[in-house]
Amino acid sequence: MARDKGQRRPKAETPKGFRDYFGAEVSERKAMLDAIAAVYHRYGFDPLETSAVETVEALGKFLPDVDRPNEGVFAWQEDDADWLALRYDLTAPLARVAAQYRNDLPTPYRRYAMGPVWRNEKPGPGRFRQFYQCDADTVGSGSVAADAEICAMLADALEEVGIPRGDYVVRVNNRKVLNGVMEVAGVLDPADPSKFEHERGIVMRAIDKIDRLGEAGVRALIGKGRMDESGDYTDGAGLSDAQADVVLGFMSARRDTGAETVARLRELAGGSVIGTEGVDELEQIAELLAAQGYGPDRIVIDPSVVRGLGYYTGPVFEAELTFEILDEKGRPRQFGSVAGGGRYDDLVKRFTGQSVPATGVSIGVDRLLAALHAKGRMQADTRGPVVVTVMDRDRMAEYQAMATELRQAGIRAEVYLGNPKNFGNQLKYADKRNSPAAVIQGGDEAAKGVVQIKDLILGAKIAAEASHEEWKSQPAQTEVPREDLVAEVRRILGSV
Repeated sequence: MARDKGQRRPKAETPKGFRDYFGAEVSERKAMLDAIAAVYHRYGFDPLETSAVETVEALGKFLPDVDRPNEGVFAWQEDDADWLALRYDLTAPLARVAAQYRNDLPTPYRRYAMGPVWRNEKPGPGRFRQFYQCDADTVGSGSVAADAEICAMLADALEEVGIPRGDYVVRVNNRKVLNGVMEVAGVLDPADPSKFEHERGIVMRAIDKIDRLGEAGVRALIGKGRMDESGDYTDGAGLSDAQADVVLGFMSARRDTGAETVARLRELAGGSVIGTEGVDELEQIAELLAAQGYGPDRIVIDPSVVRGLGYYTGPVFEAELTFEILDEKGRPRQFGSVAGGGRYDDLVKRFTGQSVPATGVSIGVDRLLAALHAKGRMQADTRGPVVVTVMDRDRMAEYQAMATELRQAGIRAEVYLGNPKNFGNQLKYADKRNSPAAVIQGGDEAAKGVVQIKDLILGAKIAAEASHEEWKSQPAQTEVPREDLVAEVRRILGSV
């Protein structure tokens, strides 16, 4: 008789394109987001939390990866009714909120939001289907002063978290200028904006990949098409060589000064009304930022910035980190973009039918965290709790009382709750928890009214670096009166 194998056990693995975050990573992310939130708060922005799930209709179809199922979102149908989806960014939900609560919210409405988003895209090295974003937006102001303010605030936020001036640059462009150039190139008809819409989408996504693909790769994408290293073929926009030359000329229009760049863009936009309007806006943004002290060492006009999302209608911006890191093969390369955004005046209009101007920025949280790690600039306290070891199970209440005293003094602490039989395992546990200290009190210590405190950070340092004589002169374990427990632990924490 065949043996019943029973139900197959599920695999203990994360789905492809997803990852788990553990203690130190979560603590570091929170510390960084708190620092960014403090900057946004100083600028007068209020926090907002929206649902992770929206209707597909409310989200709209704006993702750059249009060849993926469901236009790049994770979606499902709700009992033969609405299609629902996980949000792919924090801007589309904001547009819904601005429309839904338009009679209750102040105008302009200034908000910031932080949280996970999901995209049904092809995962790759460092590219996940779930990731964190950190946004700030102004809804209800058509003034380019709002765009300039977002750029200034982004620069301040980067410096606040530990990216010094000189290691980043905020690059600013305007979709209207690009539209003017595409009008000159013959892929935009002002009388029929829907004409060539598909081709323009391919062009914008191609330009947005200039750093990764180079000029040849972009030319292929805006021309006949391109095959990537994996063998996947992407159809191009079908532009002729002459049309491609106009677009690529726009991408290389940056000059030594903002004024020279603006002058070159005026030439490229030719007689295009929309293009000239975009150049005027860039000029105003540059003047506003200069008046506030944000010069080209922090913020520059750069025509190569277009942003991949389809809802931008005016100024667009991107924060790029300019310092070098080593890739997986040990080769130096620049870190690249960590934030981007722009003006999206038509997004709320989808709900209300009325034009509602808006502008904002989104910071890629995971990428910015990786950058801070690469430069050794993480400031979060990732130390684990002080571990109170258990020498005698019958005295558990006394050990819990020690932990309580430490907690009431504002010190992270826990009692070891595993099997206390092997004391060495308790110290191994403390090491895994990255604990700064361990508290030890056996029967002899209790009788004398003392505790032993083992400085685990100093102990590890001495073991790794010190000579035998130095090791003897710097004991990593001290005995103090029981009533001095909190003071001694504070001393240890203050020295590491």
